[in-house]
Parts: sequence; C-alpha cells; structure tokens
Amino acid sequence: MIAFVAVAFLLLMAALAIVLRPLLKRATSPDIARDQSNLEIHRDQFVELDRDLASGSLSPDRFEQAKLELEKRVLDEGATPADTRPAVKPGKAAPIVVGIVIPLAAVLLYLHLGNLQGLVAPGHPAADPSSITAEQFQDMTAKLAERMRQNPDDAQGWTMLGRAYRAMERFAQANDAYAKAVKLKPDDAELLADYAESLGLAAGRSLAGEPTRLLDRALKLDPHNTKSLALSGSAAFERKDYKAAIRYWEAIIKQPGISGELAQALQKGVDESKARLAGKPAAAAAVAAAGKEGVSGEVSLDASLSARAQPDDTVFVFARAADGPRMPLAIVRIRVRELPYRFSFDDSSAMMPEMKLSKFSEVVIGARVSRSGSATPAAGDLEGLSDRVRPGQTGIRVKIDRLVAKP
Repeated sequence: MIAFVAVAFLLLMAALAIVLRPLLKRATSPDIARDQSNLEIHRDQFVELDRDLASGSLSPDRFEQAKLELEKRVLDEGATPADTRPAVKPGKAAPIVVGIVIPLAAVLLYLHLGNLQGLVAPGHPAADPSSITAEQFQDMTAKLAERMRQNPDDAQGWTMLGRAYRAMERFAQANDAYAKAVKLKPDDAELLADYAESLGLAAGRSLAGEPTRLLDRALKLDPHNTKSLALSGSAAFERKDYKAAIRYWEAIIKQPGISGELAQALQKGVDESKARLAGKPAAAAAVAAAGKEGVSGEVSLDASLSARAQPDDTVFVFARAADGPRMPLAIVRIRVRELPYRFSFDDSSAMMPEMKLSKFSEVVIGARVSRSGSATPAAGDLEGLSDRVRPGQTGIRVKIDRLVAKP
C-alpha cells in the first residue's frame, strides 16, 4: 500500500508540472510584453535612419522629417493612459486553482472508481491446503527438515516439523522433532500435549509412562488447556482411574465456547466412566451393542514372507476408519509366533471412548510385522490390509502379504 501511494504521488506531481509550467510562464502581463516589443522596433528604425543619412541615401532634410515623424509616433503610442489598458492581474490564480483541483479530482475519482480492497490485498493468493498432494506435502516436509538442520535453535520450526511427521504417521521422527522443540520451549503447554500425543501414537495409542508425565507438566503450566485435559482423561481411562477421567473431561465440558460435537463426545466418555465406576461396564445393552457393532476374523502370514519374519517380531493388529482419521480405533500387539491370530474388535476395544467402531460406517482391518517393535511403519516391515468392512461383520481374513518399501 505504501509503495502504491508513493508511486501515485510522484505521477501526480509530474502531471502538475506539465500543466502548471505554461501557466506560470503566462504570469507576465501581455500589455507589458507588447510595449517592450514596440520599443525595440522603434529603436531599430532610428538606427536605420542614421545609417541612411551616413550613407548619403537620405538627405539631411529628409532625415529630419522622417525622424520627427518617428518621434511623434513613439510619443503617440506611449501616451495611452494606463487606466485605459485592460487590467491584467499577475497569472497566479490559475496555477493555484489547477494545483488544488487536479489532486483533489484524482483522489475523488479513485475513491469512486478504484479498488480500495486492492490496496490491502495480499501479494499472492493463499494456498488451498486441500489442493496439496501427498507428494507435495512430503517434499515440503523434507525441505523443512533440511532448514531445521541449518537452524537448530528454531523452536517453532521443530514444532511444525513434528506435526508434519505426525500427520504422515512417522512417529519416531515426529517424537525427535518434538523433543528438540520442548528442549527449546519447556514451558509451552500446547507443545507438551502435542509431544505426549505423538509418544502415545508411537506406543500403540498408549499414554502410560512418559506421555502422562508430559501431560501433568502441561496442566501445571495451563490447567485449562483443552488438549492436555482431553488426553489426561484418556490416560486416566486407560489406567482405569475413572474418577480422574470424569474430572478431566468435565473440566472441558464446562469451558465456554466448546463445540457441541466435542461436548457430546466427551459426555459419552463421562457417562461410560461413571458406568464403569459403578461396576456396570458390561450392562446388557452395552453387550448387545458391542456384539452387533464388532468385527472379527483371522490374521495370517503369507508363506512367501515367512523367512522375513522372526518368531519374536512384533505384530500390530488394528482397526481404523476407512474414511476418516488414519490413527487406529483399536489395536492389539502380538508376536509372529502367535499367527494365525483370531481377532475381535468392538466398541469396548476402543482406545478412546469418543472413537468407537460403531461411529463409522466402514472400517479396515490391518496387520503389520515390525522387527523394531515400533508402531511407526518402516521400510522392511510386512503388512496386510482387509477390504472395507462394516461393523458387525465376522469371518474377516487378513493376510500379511506385502513388504513395506518405505513409510
């Protein structure tokens, strides 16, 4: 905006200079200029008479007669009274008027016809996040990682990198980035909650241990932090501390401005915690719902890949929404030696009360062999996925039959 105003001002000054220059030249009275011109003519005529007399082309008598006539003409022209001449004021009024009218007219015309929003519009249109492909997102993440290697003291950059890796489900790298960010900003409650969540996802959605300690630190810094309260409630529910889960979740529900959808999901968690606290976790209605909305089947390892797996390698069997969050709704950890394994997931298997299988119309069952024991996919892992299935479906077959080339 400043650049536009500066350029417009310079152009306006240039236009004024072009228009005012001839007006300022006309400031001298035209009568004065005419008298000066006549006087020059008469002076030349006197010189011409003297030249003719000297050359002999004009007799003395004729010279005197011509000189008297010329002098008489000069006296006649100079005798015009000053008040009979048209009064001409110095030409200052016109330049002043023009100097005011032109800028004022230009401003008023722009206010009427111009685009005022263009003065404050961003230089480039904001990118639409939905238009970014997975490949572009990975490329952006790689560039950010390279930038962080050159600027390791940028806490905000490490936080952004951690979130990017978490979105790509590369939890080990996300945790490394979060750890660096927390070291630089140890008193950021939201950052501590993000780190705790990432650690929990890497551990198969378990918040026990270090994630819980990070959440405790976050709540000491900010007792009203929504994410810290929500995750603390989930951690308490996981360890069957239902009183604490109720306390954490109700603290969020009481906060002003909370969305109705979140409040409803948290209230369901509170109700289930109260039911379990009362010793009624398996009421008849709950059992019926779990049986109706559950999925079950068998996971096996394809014979062609058996040489790539060791008996003690970890196997993660999980259910996730076919359309929705990529994080598992339910998960179980076994060993390769336990394959083939019969699984059964229902609402009671949900890692979080607000993320149950029955809330999704279709789910996918997956199994992955991890030699490192990490929930984060890595090159060399073995994996298999089912087709889309509906809650309530049984007899699902999942075969681990492909090699993970890269995360």
